[in-house]
Amino acid sequence: MTEYNDGIRVFVADASCEKYVDTILETITNAAKVRGSGIAKRTHEYLAKKMRERKAILALKDEEFAGFCYIESWEDKHYVANSGLIVVEKFRGHHLATRIKEVAFTLSRLRWPKAKLFGLTSSGPVMKINTKLGYVPVPFSELTQDDDYWKGCGTPENPCCINCDVLARTGRKYCVCTGMLYDPADHEGEPLPVELPQDVIEMAHKAAEMDLR
Repeated sequence: MTEYNDGIRVFVADASCEKYVDTILETITNAAKVRGSGIAKRTHEYLAKKMRERKAILALKDEEFAGFCYIESWEDKHYVANSGLIVVEKFRGHHLATRIKEVAFTLSRLRWPKAKLFGLTSSGPVMKINTKLGYVPVPFSELTQDDDYWKGCGTPENPCCINCDVLARTGRKYCVCTGMLYDPADHEGEPLPVELPQDVIEMAHKAAEMDLR
């Protein structure tokens, strides 16, 4: 585990972090405009709920928002995605995308130990981070087939992403993004990338046990 001495905390958010939600949403929207791409639209309440459920990762420099992502499960928790990754431009150069993804990955593995982790990305740096974590490129057919997930890409009539027409034309077989998958069955016994606080570990284990009942 790499130690960073830049004063930026990367941690599992909770209900007290809701005050950052509107800033997060604005930052995500602005970043998508700059990239010329789209992104699944989320409401204030949706992200606030993720924080209350301890399914969001937040990065702060003192009390200033620096980065974020959240976790979603699909197909009765057989698939899990770390979504909405964003780093504020002024805080780039601190390996925050990697740090946020490592915490999200570790929390996901603890909370859903048998789930396959997946993502769609057109970002080269994100692909490198995912590869280091153990993800591999896969056809879209190996990702979740939950229609609610794919609605996040939009439709040609109501696009969330400017490339969703490609997805529609190919029958959801491929698009500009690369599908990436981490199958825990291929990584048995491997250590997790970071160590989370004990209370978060206990919360994740308790949630995992509840899912098995």
